[in-house]
Amino acid sequence: MNYDELNQSFQRLNLFVEREEGKRQILEEQLYQLNQSMANEQEREILLESVVLLFQRVADYARTQAKSQIEDLVTKCLQFILENDIEFIVEFSESRGLPSASFYTKSNYESYSVKTRPELSKGGGIVDIISIALRIAFLEIHKPRLEGPLFLDEPGKHVSNDYIYNLGEFLRECSVLFDRQIIMVTHNDYLAQICDSSFKVIIKNGISQVEKIPIDSSH
Repeated sequence: MNYDELNQSFQRLNLFVEREEGKRQILEEQLYQLNQSMANEQEREILLESVVLLFQRVADYARTQAKSQIEDLVTKCLQFILENDIEFIVEFSESRGLPSASFYTKSNYESYSVKTRPELSKGGGIVDIISIALRIAFLEIHKPRLEGPLFLDEPGKHVSNDYIYNLGEFLRECSVLFDRQIIMVTHNDYLAQICDSSFKVIIKNGISQVEKIPIDSSH
């Protein structure tokens, strides 16, 4: 091989090396961009995991706060109306990844306590009371505040006459405390008398007739 042939071979080799060097630089740039993209994705994943964890903690805190507020209000309602040492308990659990709540009452006596589900209590009076208290609790802890009156249909229908006075006083106190009008439908004469305004609806010949009931100021 003479000098010219050797020089041409060297030039061809040099061009090949330059082309391969260009390819290598392109691949290195692509690799750098991929590494940067991977690093950004990893940072995003860490951020999302942190956000999810924050949401879980906020949700747990909010749930704990709501649980405490609901237990406190319903417990006070039960104790005020029934005049005994009884507590309302909310227990959380998970079913198919979703939180669920179970309600219990715990009656405390001198040397022992009895924990049971409200629906197992006799007569249904406790369920009535808890139902009313829960409606008030959910309404008042809602953020932002829900305006408007509280509507009750036959409140305390199963509450015995021994406690109906206390129920009426509780409703009246809640109306004042939470500054919320209560509109109820009731067949109970006492509850009809504790209201600021009371109306009686009578159906005659298929026609509803409404008359205002005088309120006894002694109630």
